[in-house]
Amino acid sequence: MEALGLAPGQLESWQRNPKLATSVLGGSKPELAVQLLGCMSSARVEVNKFHCGAVIGACSKGSFWQHAMGILAQMPEMDVAPNEVCSNSVITACSKGGQWQLALEVLRQMPRMRVAPDEISYNAAITACEKSFQWVQAVTLLSLMQARNIPASEVSFSAAVSACEKGGQWQLALSLLRDMPGLGLKPNGITYNAAISACEKGGQWLLALGLLKEMPEQVLRPDQISYNAAISACEKGGAWEAALDMLLSKMPTKRLVANRISYNAAISACGKGGQLQMALNLLSDMQDARVAPNEISCSAAIRACEGGCQWQLALSLLSEMPAKRLSPNAISVNSAITVCEKSGQWQLALALVRKMPELSLTADKISYNSAICAFEKGGQWQFALALLEEMELCRVVPNEISFNAAISVCGSVRWQLALGLLATMVEKHIQPSEVSCSAVLAACEHGGQWQLAINLLALMPHMTVAPNEINFNVAISACEKSSQWQYATEA
Repeated sequence: MEALGLAPGQLESWQRNPKLATSVLGGSKPELAVQLLGCMSSARVEVNKFHCGAVIGACSKGSFWQHAMGILAQMPEMDVAPNEVCSNSVITACSKGGQWQLALEVLRQMPRMRVAPDEISYNAAITACEKSFQWVQAVTLLSLMQARNIPASEVSFSAAVSACEKGGQWQLALSLLRDMPGLGLKPNGITYNAAISACEKGGQWLLALGLLKEMPEQVLRPDQISYNAAISACEKGGAWEAALDMLLSKMPTKRLVANRISYNAAISACGKGGQLQMALNLLSDMQDARVAPNEISCSAAIRACEGGCQWQLALSLLSEMPAKRLSPNAISVNSAITVCEKSGQWQLALALVRKMPELSLTADKISYNSAICAFEKGGQWQFALALLEEMELCRVVPNEISFNAAISVCGSVRWQLALGLLATMVEKHIQPSEVSCSAVLAACEHGGQWQLAINLLALMPHMTVAPNEINFNVAISACEKSSQWQYATEA
């Protein structure tokens, strides 16, 4: 008993007054609380619902969902009837442990245990679904509450809206937000923030800004989270002016301090909007504002170099990261490779791929695809084929982009290689696209292979690729070059 921290005679005192055990159990660490409850049962100390509730509550705080489930299952054996408090705590424990299915199972089993689920039960279950990205289940539970006359609260709706946000269901998130006043519920800051984030994920930047503007009308003060979500929505929607306005004007007016998330989203928005200098200024402003840039900040600035093909600047930003005590990651290096690709610097793109192991990084699909696209622009078909083969050796599965770039560069010099790559795509169950087929058709036309061009045109529908006007014109051109005017007419 001393090993469990019990003083001599403590169990005997609990036998005389079981209430004394409740506070000890509730204040103990989860595993110890479970052991103490077991000792009580073995020593024939009265165990009641308050004891079990205290232990389950301790497990719930520590996310020990297995122990919580075990105590709930053992309660009938200890001749203790489960109640709402115990059941709700178990659902909460399952929620914290990411066990949404078990949370729903406990909710379903409550009536069989003669325990009526209440608002807290459903809210805990909805939260469990929200944390596990199960938006359908969360919305279904909210509907069940209303169908069973269990009053939903702001907490219920906020959790459901957040679940929709995580599931990318911005329309549904807005619909739930708009339903609340009709039920006598006032959306709070959490609800609005979740709805703004849902619009952000859906690329609905105008709606996000509308919700942000609406908050003061509802006597709600937008916070840092509200503005960060709205700035990110503008970034996704390409509205760099609006993103800058919120960062540099609106937030200071509201006495809100921009953080790393705010700056990163704004830098990315400027990059997408072709505002390279503004993106670089923001990166510099971060240090002045005592906001430490991270790998995402630098990667966003490097990506901003893509529009102006500023490969020298991109490489400079990449090389300066260690001075900022930042280690280049796959995203920053891939961003630099892409800038080199867009700038026609295939040698540098390849050099960056080769340098990744030195940085303890593994080249991924993005790395290889960007490099192969660079080879395509530089006409380096040998390198493109070698890198495509290397992908498979490194267990990086090529995709449509990988093959399309390789087909394009090979087709400009050797139609046989382009045709072989298309056949490989089909063998590997990679769906050819209009780009793939168009590149091979162009290769056949360039190589004087009019028969193959006609055959491929006929095969395209079988590959679920609809031939377009350009494809027909290329096939006709191939026939004309080979003086096959009768086939040209048929095409």
